[in-house]
Amino acid sequence: MTAGDDQRLDWRGGGAAAGALIAALILLGMVFMVALSNTARDEALDGERHAYDVTLLTRTLDASISRSEAALGRFVLDEKVQTSGNIYYGQWRLAGQQINELERLLRSDPAQRERVARLQKLYQQRGTEFALSARATVAGRGAGGTSYYYAAAQSPTGPALRNLLGEIASAERIALTQRMKQTRFFAAQADRLTDYLSWLGVIVGAMAIFLGTVAVQALRLNAIARREAESEAERALALEQAVADRTRELSDANLALKAEAVERHAAEAQLRQVQKMEAVGQLTGGIAHDFNNMLAVVVGGIDLARRRLSGPRREVLIHLTNAMEGATRAAALTRRLLSFARSEPLLPERVDSADLVSGMSELLDRTLGERIQVKTQLAGDAWPVFVDSHQLENAILNLAVNARDAMDGEGRLVIATANETVTANAVGDIQAGNYLKISVVDTGCGMTDEVKDRAFEPFFTTKAVGKGTGLGLSQIFGFAHQSGGEVGIESEVGCGTTVSIYLPRTEAAATNIRMHPAAQRQEADVTVPGARILLVEDDPRVRTATVGALEDLGYEPVSCSSGADALKLFEAERFDLVVSDVVMPEMSGPELIRYLRAGRPDVAVLFVTGFVGDGESDDLAGHELLRKPFTVAALAVAVAGALSRGASEPRPIGGAAAAG
Repeated sequence: MTAGDDQRLDWRGGGAAAGALIAALILLGMVFMVALSNTARDEALDGERHAYDVTLLTRTLDASISRSEAALGRFVLDEKVQTSGNIYYGQWRLAGQQINELERLLRSDPAQRERVARLQKLYQQRGTEFALSARATVAGRGAGGTSYYYAAAQSPTGPALRNLLGEIASAERIALTQRMKQTRFFAAQADRLTDYLSWLGVIVGAMAIFLGTVAVQALRLNAIARREAESEAERALALEQAVADRTRELSDANLALKAEAVERHAAEAQLRQVQKMEAVGQLTGGIAHDFNNMLAVVVGGIDLARRRLSGPRREVLIHLTNAMEGATRAAALTRRLLSFARSEPLLPERVDSADLVSGMSELLDRTLGERIQVKTQLAGDAWPVFVDSHQLENAILNLAVNARDAMDGEGRLVIATANETVTANAVGDIQAGNYLKISVVDTGCGMTDEVKDRAFEPFFTTKAVGKGTGLGLSQIFGFAHQSGGEVGIESEVGCGTTVSIYLPRTEAAATNIRMHPAAQRQEADVTVPGARILLVEDDPRVRTATVGALEDLGYEPVSCSSGADALKLFEAERFDLVVSDVVMPEMSGPELIRYLRAGRPDVAVLFVTGFVGDGESDDLAGHELLRKPFTVAALAVAVAGALSRGASEPRPIGGAAAAG
């Protein structure tokens, strides 16, 4: 078999198949058109029947009305002929039923439906006219029935009723004529399509014969191709064996790649662990360095004060003041670490940013100096937020100080607020919602990309040695995340920096939540002398120092080391205030207060803590809170505040903020 034979056979087979396909499509189209024509013809025939029914019904209705009028006339002329009255009544009711049937038949035609509606009104009006005559006749009023009947006969209602029936019948006759034309048209079209189908059937039969011939030739060629395929199969087996060998080689290479990937994954995990340990080492080294410096000041000051106890009092006070300053810096460092770790206990309240920023103007001017020009751009409709106002003030102040250093003490600083609706992860890990954006903009030196990437790392600073701890931005980062928000930085070298704090919008109502006692303005005399205080503290040194401070303030303290001892003392004596540590073995401070308040709900409470873990902030709601370490003055303010407040209803300390 030659290639030319294959081509000729393929051409014939392809042409025959294409022709058969076209013929089949045409056949289907013709069948569909015939079906459409038959359907249209049937619809036209239905229309004819409908028109006949309507025309016949109008004539029958006219006859019923005429028979009813005639029967009424006979009844009026001869009152004794009761049969005529029954005929009138029956024919008139029949006419009403026929009008209802006419309405049903014509409800699909708006024009005819409107005529039927007018017909019903005329029918009712005509029935009222006839009813007067019929009632007068039945009542035996003599000629009264005749006069009513005569008046009804002269009324224009009757002719109008018949004219309207004529309009309905005329409209149906016109519709009947149109439908008859449609019926003839579709019938002729169906006949033509049927003829076309007959000729198409002949063509399809011829094609079938041709395809049969082609199929016979195809069978012969198929036998030849099968023999050739058998010879090709032997060559395919050899090729398959070669492919199998190559596949085996690829499989071995794949296994080697997988083993290499496992080794690389293990190396990457080890590298990540090394990086983590490096970060922990950097954090530990920074803390150790700063604490050693501060402890050197504290130890040196106390040691020198001990050596100078017999010397001049002024020199002893100088060394003690230096020691106190070192201890205060250590406490501040601890607070910053807690803020970075999101473990700083917060006292949130509803805060209006305009009031808070405006109230900081004097503090900012005093802190930044005269060469820094401070401007505010505060949104008039700024959303309220639910945060610790003292921590927010510290965050804004830290950003302002950083901006001053970046501007080398001279420049323009802008504090702006704005309402923003952000999408998820638009800034850092922020959640989608409504946020108040507080921005601090400076005209300083700006940051490089490398500095921006590391800006929130603890102890990372670009300032000279001794000029900064590197915890300012990390503390702000921790505060923002602890408050449900985020921090963003926009900066360009030589063009200044913008640091923005995003805080979630809240629907919480304004409250009178008090700030941390240590942050409040300390009055000259805030003590309540003679008050009896129960002190619960597990650390003996802290307990001794606190008892001494309370006694110096004029109080009567009684101390114990555990919650169980406190319960016994509380049952035996009466106290005005309970000062309790938060974290204690066996029984925590909040658990102790719940037991005590079960018997005395009016007892005043002051919590003292150095750290608040997850889930403990809610237990401190509604109570005064004093953070360790504290001064005697801060203790005096906290104790006086707790005594003046007394028992209070718990207020929500978290979860009241809503992100819109």
